[in-house]
Amino acid sequence: MNAPLELRTPAPSAAAPAPDLAAIKQRQQATWASGDYAVIGTTLQIVGENLAEAADVRAGERVLDVAAGNGNATLAAARRFAAVTATDYVPQLLDKAAARAHAEGLAVECKVADAEALPFDDGSFDVALSTFGAMFAPDHERTAGELLRVVRPGGRIGIAAWTPEGFIGQLFRTVGAHVPPPAGLRSPVKWGDEAYLTELFGPRADDIRCSRRSFNFRYRSPAHWIEVFRSWYGPTHKAFAALDEAGQARLHADLLALLESLNTAGTHSLVVPGEYLEAVITRH
Repeated sequence: MNAPLELRTPAPSAAAPAPDLAAIKQRQQATWASGDYAVIGTTLQIVGENLAEAADVRAGERVLDVAAGNGNATLAAARRFAAVTATDYVPQLLDKAAARAHAEGLAVECKVADAEALPFDDGSFDVALSTFGAMFAPDHERTAGELLRVVRPGGRIGIAAWTPEGFIGQLFRTVGAHVPPPAGLRSPVKWGDEAYLTELFGPRADDIRCSRRSFNFRYRSPAHWIEVFRSWYGPTHKAFAALDEAGQARLHADLLALLESLNTAGTHSLVVPGEYLEAVITRH
């Protein structure tokens, strides 16, 4: 495991009201249903393949993909002849996962379900996977508890989560400076910190193995990236929609500056490394 980073949430003051997680979740569902996440999600397929290997997914195992989106981890596990159930709380995203599985002739089950209240018995699965999905559930402890509950003793939980320091962590901070997130809501990129995952899963885990990996966002140019993410990626799509014309121009300029600062491809293309944490947790 890499050296842990201290990234703890300060205790709220006595006067601070607790965030309305139910209302936040409703807005999140609308956000992820906007645009078309599959346009971006399909480019991340390699992350699902790497996670399936890291979690040692085997033929015949019962695998649950939590917050599956367009099904990257679902397809990776099904290609390894596992019995896969894909879940997400946005039906439109699951429809894309089902269509991809059908196109490849892979038999998977798709079920609309909330990561914080999975409709499965204790110990129903050998493996639970989530690529950039469970990290977005507002109640972190409850989500971690559900992942642990539905996996059998000795089973594995594989998670891919963007790190706070990486490109997506910086992206969220840039967008949040223009359209602040709900007060009191913990950042999803906390899931990309080794020490934080140990807090969430450690008491019920025999082993936690973490590796920092990089996914390269490859686009024609910084402007092309903004065009794609503004059109199809729910959080960015909604952020632009919440701003007036002047606000949109300022957000566009800040995103352009961020992308240009991280671009490793020179002036003729865009390659931005996006760091993420790959974690495999073995349940007690």
